[in-house]
Amino acid sequence: MIDLMPIFLSLKLAMLTTLILFGVGLVIAYCLVFLSFKNKEIIETIINIPIILPPSVLGFYLLFIFNPDSLIGSFLTKVFHSRILFSFTGILIASLIFSLPIMVNFLKAGFKSFPQNLLDAAKIMGKGRIEILLRVILPYCRASVISGMIMTFAHTIGAFGILMMIGGNIPGQTQLASIAIFNEIECLNYSKAHVYSIILTAVTFLLLFVMLKINRKKEAC
Repeated sequence: MIDLMPIFLSLKLAMLTTLILFGVGLVIAYCLVFLSFKNKEIIETIINIPIILPPSVLGFYLLFIFNPDSLIGSFLTKVFHSRILFSFTGILIASLIFSLPIMVNFLKAGFKSFPQNLLDAAKIMGKGRIEILLRVILPYCRASVISGMIMTFAHTIGAFGILMMIGGNIPGQTQLASIAIFNEIECLNYSKAHVYSIILTAVTFLLLFVMLKINRKKEAC
């Protein structure tokens, strides 16, 4: 019998990451697509760095930043009495940084497809930016929004290196399903590793299948 806690923690982390990044990514993607300002390319470059940079590099700098002896780490420890490293909060922060470009890029792609004439019509009708975003743009781009959330969820479930560096391997706290698979393989418990792998594969397959069905319906419209 396998311990289902790593599966639960992975799903919990993926869900929290997706929900938080939806709100953050919504603001960022809207600003990048619909607003004009200087140095937009620099901001986009910074956002997309986690896609290119090795997870070990990201993990190293996060370890450096949130170390209890660092300025930020000591501040968080003294003010909030909270330890970031080797905690669920730590892997959540790492996951948010790691998956941010996934959410932002999907939302950007959807926003860029939004017709300019509909945007102009909404402005003529006196609608504010927030109302236009929530009641006009998001419904029109719902396929991209759902795809972004699904891919962010799946990307988080599959994360390993950066989360291992920040959270370690603490059962019930930071031991995710991907880390549990690594542990079982090291211990030559291939049967348990198979079970964890099958569950993650099934979840990933279901998510991708739903995303493709949604995109197929959008193309058929």
